[in-house]
Amino acid sequence: MERKIALVTGATSGIGWSTALTLARMGYDLIATGRREKRLDELAKALPEGTKFLPLVFDVRNREKVFEILGTIPEDWENIQVLVNNAGNAHGMDPIQTGNLDDWDAMMDINVKGLLYVSKAIIPGMIERKNGIIINIGSIAGKEVYPNGNVYCGSKHAVDALTKGMRIDLNPYGIKVIGIHPGLVETEFSEVRFKGDTERAEKVYQGYEPLLADDIAEIVEFVVNRPRHVVLADIVVLPTAQASATLVNKES
Repeated sequence: MERKIALVTGATSGIGWSTALTLARMGYDLIATGRREKRLDELAKALPEGTKFLPLVFDVRNREKVFEILGTIPEDWENIQVLVNNAGNAHGMDPIQTGNLDDWDAMMDINVKGLLYVSKAIIPGMIERKNGIIINIGSIAGKEVYPNGNVYCGSKHAVDALTKGMRIDLNPYGIKVIGIHPGLVETEFSEVRFKGDTERAEKVYQGYEPLLADDIAEIVEFVVNRPRHVVLADIVVLPTAQASATLVNKES
């Protein structure tokens, strides 16, 4: 039986963590990337017994590191069938005129360029094998724009466009390209966005039932398990309480 290998970026928390565990339970050997080595060590302990695991510590926005590390993975790990581009971030909620340039750079570098760098490193092997699944984790912010979301929304609109472009360019090689665009998911996302303001971050998820990281991981499992001739190309998933990027039915 052919060995199954998946690579998940941003696997140290949230959607990436849940997706990594889900793919491991599906029988995939796992390559997980992240900036926090300690969290990758914790992930290793949480994996099902028998899962082969290759943790890679790097920041996806560091172009040289991405190609250095992914270009030198052991030969027996090169046959990657599933790539989940999950690494991403949001910083700040300022209007465009007062936006922080470092925040802008972080969002564009990680959400857009990081996705491109990792994909560039992995796609050639999929083309050679004429097989593979690429899942890009986007956001409802890639479908709509909301007040003070400016650059974050721009970065996620770019993810949406890149996903569509990948699907067209890789179509001749039988590679599936899937965009999953969640609404409100309770993870570390808001704490990062509000720069460690835990109280403000917690309020984002109060008064309704948000999505959980496991909900997104279940969608990953479903799309990966579709027959060869089926691809769920573009998926928007919201909590029941959310109707749009800005409309959430919260308890008074």
